Amino acid sequence: MTADRPVIAARNAVALAFALNGFCFATLTSRIPALRSGLDLDNGSLGLLLLAIAAGSVLALPSSGRLIQRGSAAGVVRVGAVSAAVGLLVASLGVDVWSSVPVTALGFFAYGVGIGVWDVAMNVEGAEVERRIGRTIMPRFHAGWSLGSIAGAAVGVPMAAVEAPLSLHVGVAGLLALVAVALGARAFLPPVPVPDTRERVRSAWREPRTLAIGVMVLAFATVEGSANDWLSLALIDGYDVPSWVGVTGFALFVTSMTLGRLLGPVALDRFGRAPVLWATCAAAFLGVLLVVEGGHWLPVGVGIVIWGLGASLGFPVGMSAAADDPVRAAARVSVVSTIGYAAFLAGPPLLGQLGDRVGTLNSLLAIAALMVPAAISVLAAREQRVPTR
Repeated sequence: MTADRPVIAARNAVALAFALNGFCFATLTSRIPALRSGLDLDNGSLGLLLLAIAAGSVLALPSSGRLIQRGSAAGVVRVGAVSAAVGLLVASLGVDVWSSVPVTALGFFAYGVGIGVWDVAMNVEGAEVERRIGRTIMPRFHAGWSLGSIAGAAVGVPMAAVEAPLSLHVGVAGLLALVAVALGARAFLPPVPVPDTRERVRSAWREPRTLAIGVMVLAFATVEGSANDWLSLALIDGYDVPSWVGVTGFALFVTSMTLGRLLGPVALDRFGRAPVLWATCAAAFLGVLLVVEGGHWLPVGVGIVIWGLGASLGFPVGMSAAADDPVRAAARVSVVSTIGYAAFLAGPPLLGQLGDRVGTLNSLLAIAALMVPAAISVLAAREQRVPTR
């Protein structure tokens, strides 16, 4: 299928939205050490402060679908970018100017709200672009998020090295991202018209297929998020390696996952969602086992690569599956995203508690176990034939 110019322009705009979302995330995380020292926090207090971001996202996500249905994905992306940019600016000023934890928490909450609704809207738009193009491209949008986060981290390193004020670095980066997103969203496709019907439509929260896709996304989000939070520490604690080795392991994981998202669409279009997702479940399971039980840098390194490939496709394919019906896409993506984000909220502390009992490295085995329910719920993500309206 050959895409016309508006669809190609929308594709590029969605890719930009994903990349800037990742850029904002990495910009903030690259300055977490400066934030901790600026507010004079210990690790426990910092962890509680960071929960404000997750709380904002989880509270905002359920309403995202309704906002998109009443307006448009472009409008919600802009609103999310405004909230995220203001949140980053307030949080950075809360550190630099007021040295206030409550002000910083308020900024984090606003950032979490913005980044959450922005995420849902760009996934809904990405699914519509994917449908118009006629081939799988959603994983490549998510690869764009990873590339954006790499760019944000690359800028963050020299900013941290020269100890640039957070408001100058984080605040300005958020405002620049807002301008770019607002301009790019003009190329988004017109909203999909909703049929005029008086029939009562069942809530997406009561649809078994949507909830099953949410379970799958929850499992894959945990597999991805646990590497972000714990892989470096697991290598350092479990194998007694220097810190730089742990960081290198995490970089290897991110690189592998990004490659999986860039190359995965070819396999998805050739073999279909279910076979490819089952293969990624097996890969994630095997990769985690090799990391935990490998005992030597070679099998552990191979395990990290396989783990990254296994974690690469579940989340983006889940978004595509939730959006198979364009009329119900916004509501269903909102539900699936809410369930998936719960992994980022609950996963790190639960894995940390488990790590205190069995060791950081061995706690990763719980992630491998999640691939069992993920494999079962893959059946819900199979391609759906949507009746013509």
